[in-house]
Amino acid sequence: MPRLSSAANHSALWQALAAGLGALAGRSGRRAALRGLIAVAAASAISSGVLKRLLPRRRPPLDAFPFVGLRRRPVSSSMPSGHAASAFAFATAAAIELPVLAAPLGALAAAVAYSRIYNGVHYPGDVLFGAAIGVGTAVATTRVWPRADYSPASARPVPTALARVAGEASADGAGLTIVVNPAAGSGHGGDPSDELRSALPAAHIVTPGAAEDLESALRDAASDARAIGIVGGDGSINAAVAVALERGCPLVVVPGGTLNHFTRDLGIESVEDAVRAVHTGRLVAVDVGVIDGHPFVNTASFGSYSLLVEARERLEHVIGKWPALVVALVRILRDTEPFEFTIDDRRRRIWTIFVGNCAYDPPGFAPATRARLDDATFDVRIVDGSEPWARVRLMVAALTGNLARSKVHTRRLVSTLTLRTDSADNLLAADGEIFQGHASFTVEKHPTQLLVYAPE
Repeated sequence: MPRLSSAANHSALWQALAAGLGALAGRSGRRAALRGLIAVAAASAISSGVLKRLLPRRRPPLDAFPFVGLRRRPVSSSMPSGHAASAFAFATAAAIELPVLAAPLGALAAAVAYSRIYNGVHYPGDVLFGAAIGVGTAVATTRVWPRADYSPASARPVPTALARVAGEASADGAGLTIVVNPAAGSGHGGDPSDELRSALPAAHIVTPGAAEDLESALRDAASDARAIGIVGGDGSINAAVAVALERGCPLVVVPGGTLNHFTRDLGIESVEDAVRAVHTGRLVAVDVGVIDGHPFVNTASFGSYSLLVEARERLEHVIGKWPALVVALVRILRDTEPFEFTIDDRRRRIWTIFVGNCAYDPPGFAPATRARLDDATFDVRIVDGSEPWARVRLMVAALTGNLARSKVHTRRLVSTLTLRTDSADNLLAADGEIFQGHASFTVEKHPTQLLVYAPE
């Protein structure tokens, strides 16, 4: 107990656990570590920086609670226990992101809290009060950084008869040509070609050469295949979607990029998931958005949102998506001027516009996940540039968790969007791929839904 209590001094134990989670547990681990450290910092400030000054209380007397094992006896107020506050703050916050950690971290937090009683430096009430502060602080972090639900989105299953009319690959991959984009970010840890050949022996696996265009390789694949596949990130999938819609064939997507939003929403986190989808032959029909003639399955953007996305993606692997978004937003709002757009015949002065293919959660400015992939709507988020003190109000709303109710930030669910700008340099983005757009353009659903393989 004395060693455990000492290990938690200055939150060293929780910092070490956060480092381990961030290094070993992937994206969810990094989010858990970051949320845990934020909660610990807030709980420590509240318990030790504020409440100990407001609630002075002597430490337990030596005759009633013998001082055991610690090198020195604390002299600060006994109420509340800062160790207990930090312990339960980290355990609760980390478990919010990774529920599997709830039991082991909860037990460790309880042991640290009990060690303060065992060592004779806190009353039980001090520890219980500190634990309540820690839990409350951790839960409060979801107010400004909502927990993302990464469970697969829903989409309408395609009847088997329709799937075979559209063209269906066999369980062994016969009739399927998969194009591997060698330039995509490695989201799966290496080239999956051998793994795909082993699991789908009848499939044709193609890796374009350095001089060969990805879109050309996809068109060649679609010319003599019943279904086409793509290994790559969201940009590669975007190119494959255009070809699949043009040729009217189903699509197999294999995560091979850095973020893999679309595959994640389909419930495909690995090569094994993609192979299982082909083996079961389960097709779903998903919406495809079109911005100025360019299809997208995730998001489109214009104004300074393209710059915002670029800046956020440089930081999100280090500090998490939501904090990275806030930092990127500060930089963009500081360095850019609002754009003039006419949106559905209404003149607007805006900084950024995000368009999600289907409704995204949460409703604030950090859209992360979708419940459905076929709801026939667009989720439009606009940051207004005409309101007084718009930049300051936007950041205050973001940091206090009130962005969804801010007048500076608006959200609309629409079926189509018509836009016009006077700018000669109208940069648009579809699934992160930036292109030069027309002065007038529309955002609408593609008349044909995309048929894509998805696991049960």
